[in-house]
Amino acid sequence: MANQISSQFSRVEQDGNIWLAQQSSTSKSFEDKGLKPIILPTEEAVGQAMFDELIATANEKQGEINIALLGGRGGQALHRLLGEVAKTSEYDHLLERLNVFTQDALAPMSMDNGFSFVRDFERILGPDFFNKVKSFTPMQTATDDIEAGVIDYLNKLESQGGLDIFFIGHGPEENEASHLAYIKPFSGAKQAHVAGVIPISSSILEHHISKFKAGGSDASSEDEQECRDAKYILTLGPAAILNAKKVVQSVVDADTAPAKVKTYANVLKTELSSDSAELAEQLDANPGLWIRFHNNVKSFVLPNLDL
Repeated sequence: MANQISSQFSRVEQDGNIWLAQQSSTSKSFEDKGLKPIILPTEEAVGQAMFDELIATANEKQGEINIALLGGRGGQALHRLLGEVAKTSEYDHLLERLNVFTQDALAPMSMDNGFSFVRDFERILGPDFFNKVKSFTPMQTATDDIEAGVIDYLNKLESQGGLDIFFIGHGPEENEASHLAYIKPFSGAKQAHVAGVIPISSSILEHHISKFKAGGSDASSEDEQECRDAKYILTLGPAAILNAKKVVQSVVDADTAPAKVKTYANVLKTELSSDSAELAEQLDANPGLWIRFHNNVKSFVLPNLDL
């Protein structure tokens, strides 16, 4: 992996984790807003609620709308709905305004691998959706210079005004911790970090592959082997989450990922320290907590979280 870096970004490497921050960014004070889950009866109801948040943003804003799609099971009800909508002309006025971004990826890996989020998006959203949206920008995973690819992605996101909606999930980790996007525990992510390139772990690969299979992916055994050979996770960082105008979370798969019952409860109930150094340690140990610092969050969940 090359180590070239744009003058727009500062680069921090810690224990093999590489994080990028905008040179112009300044540390802002932020406060715990807590998290209030919205319990809905079905996965389809969660998908509809996510779609309704997109409609609300479209009604509140003129011009283009920038969204980060949620990969895996959490976003599939929304994606199925968008795919059906795209087959008609009813919402063409909305779709043609969308600049669509992915939020994480495994690398190096061919862009047509069945375990890539891009292929999963294409499978569920369908060709009509991609033909109608204004743009689609995935993280590049088939390049000799991964960091340069991430920077190109960030430059495009910045040039289009940042995210209006960050559709986000909640991933379980060891010790009842959790990740957002693929911000891993103890990866050193800090408030100013907009994106990262972090070493992959076997647990992440197993979680990634199992959730794709549970979601209906028909990837080949060759795709699975290439996925298992991936070395890095490309991910948006805390700054991308905190700077999004709206965060819409979906947690729908506690039946197939039962660890989420405890890890989501920890995000809700953890008492955050008022000491900045201790708080930084808490956030590094459990990155799922970052969502509590955004002032415009909807967290849609199912009753199977046993809240």
